[in-house]
Amino acid sequence: MSTISQSSSRGKALGTGLAFPASLVVFLIILIPIVQLFRYSFNHFDPAEMMQSAFTFENYIKFFSDPYYRNIFFTTLWVAAVCTVLALVLGFPVAYFMAKTQSRYKSLFVILLVFPLLVGNVVRAAGWMVALGNAGVVNSILLGLGIIDQPLRMMYTPTAVVIGTTAVVMPYLILTLQSVLEGIDFSVEEAAQNLGASFFTTFRRVVVPIAAPGVAAGTMLVFILCMNAYATPVLLGGSGITMMAPAVYGQITRASNWPFGAALALILVVATLLIALCSNWLIHRRYVKTMGS
Repeated sequence: MSTISQSSSRGKALGTGLAFPASLVVFLIILIPIVQLFRYSFNHFDPAEMMQSAFTFENYIKFFSDPYYRNIFFTTLWVAAVCTVLALVLGFPVAYFMAKTQSRYKSLFVILLVFPLLVGNVVRAAGWMVALGNAGVVNSILLGLGIIDQPLRMMYTPTAVVIGTTAVVMPYLILTLQSVLEGIDFSVEEAAQNLGASFFTTFRRVVVPIAAPGVAAGTMLVFILCMNAYATPVLLGGSGITMMAPAVYGQITRASNWPFGAALALILVVATLLIALCSNWLIHRRYVKTMGS
């Protein structure tokens, strides 16, 4: 037994040693730009001389005191929250079906689910532009059915951004939930139904609580992606809606205001992580409370 234990310890130490260099490289790749942004955010911007080295809070004061930028932040937060909820509501049944199905076409379903991830966000946004335009598929169907008399304006609106962003992030949520649901022993679901619980009661009080870790991981991933979305809000929102990522890009590339752009980027990163971690903590707390009762 001691020989097996020593061999296992050596294997773990070897695995840790092999993973450490790659982990260190990834950590530095992520950390160095954030540290650089942090330093830039305290610099001063002068239209004539661009960025000047300083240590001032004027960029953060500008963000919190200007209603325009506060509105951009809350708009981003609202869009990310709506898209996350929609992705969860629409994606959970699909993940549940994928986890339970014994169909021989399951591999095909997974391929169809993964396929959109192989297409760039710009291409998918362009597809939604065709579908939601005044002469697009949606308006053509509604006009053909006589539901509307004139085309609806869907492009360059928050609705278009929500639809496009939800479509982009939903596969990530479905794949995350599916992997968790496949690890559930569905005999507990059958036991609940044998005791008289309806399908919806069983789903709500048995399946959903057990799947809480997957829900937490999936929603956190989707929320982060939505908060940092760029291509979809720009192409589908146009001038009708502005979110944080395009605002950061505009400050850095168009206005050449690196200090304020860095401050916006840092606020976006910190707010996204704090909200995602708090949501994850609440879901796990609910999960522990439910499983313990």
